[in-house]
Amino acid sequence: MSRIGNRVVHIPEGVDVKQDGDVVTVKGPKGELTQTFSPEITMHMEGNEVTFTRAAEDKKHRALHGATNANFANMVEGVTNGFTKTLKMVGVGYRAAKSGSTLTLSAGYSHPVTFEDREGLEVEVPDALTIKVSGINKQLVGDFAAEIRAVRTPEPYKGKGIRYENEVVKRKEGKTGK
Repeated sequence: MSRIGNRVVHIPEGVDVKQDGDVVTVKGPKGELTQTFSPEITMHMEGNEVTFTRAAEDKKHRALHGATNANFANMVEGVTNGFTKTLKMVGVGYRAAKSGSTLTLSAGYSHPVTFEDREGLEVEVPDALTIKVSGINKQLVGDFAAEIRAVRTPEPYKGKGIRYENEVVKRKEGKTGK
């Protein structure tokens, strides 16, 4: 039984949901998202509540049921409040700078690493060690934040690298003397 698939998604004021076959469009104050869902999962709208039902009880349909409900809930949350990922740079000489539509990272390499802004995402650099990626699509925000983090993942001995704001890096002791 999918508990996530059975939960009710509440539609807040100012959010408009339209269904055209398998294509669902959610429009809100921050923007508009469109996604195609599986035809094996049925969407039911009653007032400002949306529920999903599945066609069968096999493993594939149970997985699709929960995923569809979670994806739709993320669409509603995205057009209402949006999503933000904050990254912190830890290390001597590590810094980030934003000029125009280019994010430049100095992460201990002999060259700077640059990223161009992506459509639908907003990248801010409040200070030299903090990067904020925000947007209405949770998947795009997470993917771009993961690309930035992959430039220099946190290492366990000194803790240097680019990490998510609340990420805990488990430290290792390292070599011990004789």
